[in-house]
Amino acid sequence: MSEHSISAVSAVQALKWSDRGLEVLDQRLLPGDMVYQTFDTAQGVAEAIASMRVRGAPAIGIAAAYGVVLGARAAYARDPAHWKRAIEDDFAVLARSRPTAVNLFWALDRMREAMAAIEGDPVPALLAIARRIHEDDLAANLAMGELGADILAGCKGVLTHCNTGALATGGYGTALGVIRSTWRRGALERVYATETRPWSQGARLTVWELGQDRIPATLLADSAAAWLMKSGAVHWVVVGADRIAANGDVANKIGTYSLAVLARHHGVKLMVVAPTSTVDWATAAGGDIVVEERDPRELLHPVFLGSDSVIDAWNPVFDVTPAALIDAIVTEAGVVANPSPHTMAALRGKAR
Repeated sequence: MSEHSISAVSAVQALKWSDRGLEVLDQRLLPGDMVYQTFDTAQGVAEAIASMRVRGAPAIGIAAAYGVVLGARAAYARDPAHWKRAIEDDFAVLARSRPTAVNLFWALDRMREAMAAIEGDPVPALLAIARRIHEDDLAANLAMGELGADILAGCKGVLTHCNTGALATGGYGTALGVIRSTWRRGALERVYATETRPWSQGARLTVWELGQDRIPATLLADSAAAWLMKSGAVHWVVVGADRIAANGDVANKIGTYSLAVLARHHGVKLMVVAPTSTVDWATAAGGDIVVEERDPRELLHPVFLGSDSVIDAWNPVFDVTPAALIDAIVTEAGVVANPSPHTMAALRGKAR
């Protein structure tokens, strides 16, 4: 699938490759301004990831792959004989950019494996791998969209959390891709989206993407989710994932666990949508997942930042939802109903 094909699927592209480098849509500025910034070094790409210019586990992995291409290009230009050794610093800085998103490490591993057989200029071969990662993610999104839409047949109202659309992926989306596919089948009547504090990805990004597709959506405060579920307007909660453990526990945007607990109490089902690259088979259970914590200043009013302040803030970016609270995990390789170590092991045999 070419870059032209990617643009044909979604008018919104978080990442574009050009001869100048990786063009990143600065998502911090949306929905007010649509600004692409070009990064021509691996360190620049890592900073774009860490600063939330690019976000969403699949998009982070894709960006990191392109970051390796940029690092290899610079290292080979400096010292053609020793570029593989020189690029190790770039791998390290990319790996540190976001510790919870497993797609980042999956993509870096794929790029490292490809390096072993390269002789001469590494850029053509590594760029081909990075583009394949990008294109494969889009293809996975489209497949998951159809599988998830099959499950949501007859569902009138869904609730989603954070942003899981084209902005967070190679194009189309994971959870939002399922919502798009369901809407196109004519079944879905209303999408509800949480604000998703503190970065407001739902308020700024998800409703903007839905608006671009003319899909009716209602925004609500995170704290209003329980009252919405009690009303009967929502039949499924549909979310993405940043890391899935081998037993089916899911790390996702902070607030997902709360929604899972609320959904179970109100008889609402929970669907997690993510490519198999998000499954971390080396992590047995959710308790082993390192949860990123960001700067408290993202939460605190400036008045509380003085040296004599006694006010602090706790700012975890993700939480972990136990598999027991999840009704279905949808991947491009198939659907895992009622995830458990046994049902997840069956998925592993199908994953590419």
